[in-house]
Amino acid sequence: MDLHAALALAGTTAALVALPGPNVALIIATTLGHGQRAGIATVLGTTLGVGLQLVLVALGLAALLEHAAGAFSWLRWLGVAYLFWLGWRSWRRGAAAAEMPAQEPRPSAGLLLRGLLVAAVNPKTLLFSAAFLPQFVGPDAGAAGLVQAAAVHLAVMLAGDLLWVTCAERARPALTRLGPLRHRLTGGLFFGAGAGLALARIGRQAATP
Repeated sequence: MDLHAALALAGTTAALVALPGPNVALIIATTLGHGQRAGIATVLGTTLGVGLQLVLVALGLAALLEHAAGAFSWLRWLGVAYLFWLGWRSWRRGAAAAEMPAQEPRPSAGLLLRGLLVAAVNPKTLLFSAAFLPQFVGPDAGAAGLVQAAAVHLAVMLAGDLLWVTCAERARPALTRLGPLRHRLTGGLFFGAGAGLALARIGRQAATP
């Protein structure tokens, strides 16, 4: 993979991360609700989830998942239901009382797993990877070129998502003063993540971010 292709791929990935989707909404909501450490754990999970998708792309299994769209869709809808449940729980917490006790820190392993599952069942990122990554790999690069492209894609996505965590963490002090509205904002972000995942379609028409 030459430098020009790597820079082009990095720019495309950065633009994708700058436009919030289900993964970014989940990351921001978790950071606002539980702090920077929880946000970082979620980012590691979503990065692993996208990495799992890239492995499927490298093995040529993305097309197979399209043909098995029914089974994949069930997994996606389970993810949607889970995100809506998180949103409802946060919204309810905001409506319960203006003064809430400090929340106990969430286990990082659970947050990582949640991020991994939400990212892995998102067909939009899967088909984006399957359709666009090969365009940045030369015809003679082979599997090594695809691995290099995947590494660039993941590295830029990881950096961008960590930047979202930093921004959300810096906003936490101001949002904390809003009391119950902070929980409702967090709930709204979970709802947004669920809606984004629900609107993702399995098909080539959904291959663009």
